[in-house]
Amino acid sequence: MTSGTLIDSRPVPVPETTINMARRSMAADDFARYAAVQLHELTYWSEGLRIKAYLGLPPADSVPMPALVFNPGGTGERGALSAITAAATVGLYASWGYVVIASQYRGRGGSEGAEEWGAGDVDDAMNALALLQTLEYVDKDRIGIIGGSRGGMMALQMLARTNVFKAAITFGAPTEFTELAEDSYILQTARRFLPEIANIREELAKRSVTHYADTLCKTTPLLVLHGSGDRRVEPEHAYKLGRALQKTLHPYKLIIYDNADHVLAGRRDESNADMRAWVDMYVKSRAPLPRVGPHGA
Repeated sequence: MTSGTLIDSRPVPVPETTINMARRSMAADDFARYAAVQLHELTYWSEGLRIKAYLGLPPADSVPMPALVFNPGGTGERGALSAITAAATVGLYASWGYVVIASQYRGRGGSEGAEEWGAGDVDDAMNALALLQTLEYVDKDRIGIIGGSRGGMMALQMLARTNVFKAAITFGAPTEFTELAEDSYILQTARRFLPEIANIREELAKRSVTHYADTLCKTTPLLVLHGSGDRRVEPEHAYKLGRALQKTLHPYKLIIYDNADHVLAGRRDESNADMRAWVDMYVKSRAPLPRVGPHGA
């Protein structure tokens, strides 16, 4: 069966505890849209494997609707999406007016295969995009991507493989593995999933966007977010990516949030507002690309 083909879909109720928390923290209009989101668990084909995913459907103001791919972070079953974490991410982004798909990737969350980290899992995310593009209620000309941590690393790999996305966002993403100290948390995590017979430095470079920043699609403006208190992926990763994007004249914006950790807790409301403004501008409203290179006074 062709990769990106839908095998199964079933509705998933948003947990009542999640709804109650949202009711207390959201403005009335925002909560009404959030409570109206429909979550579904999907199974789809990816390179011969059955892969699980979550789909979020917003209240349909008009059809076709803009859409987002969400690449979650995390490793193993602890990192896999659950109904609660899918509601907090996929459900939230869908409440902004987007159809949202998030792959569980191979080897976790009920998906077949063995877990990979920046290899076959990127194919799974690309095939989730392919599935999204088959949905008749999705506007194929208005699709963006959001990736957190490992998922941000994967989103950057995808920007080197497709020009589909009208905007991209990463938060807490690792961007350079070849220069890290041996005791780096994120390096040790990545190395657990590298092929034993591989050239380790070569494999790490494939996962380091600073080595291929010039190949990223330049029609996809990129918002790079990071917490100054991130102890899993040091803020220097964001600075290195910013320098690489500046050098290659890629349209981007870099924000380092003070008092924010790896998942931007401490600046969650502010970062969500910045993310929403970015996708609304470049995906939903199809704003012109920002100017790059020296200009102005």
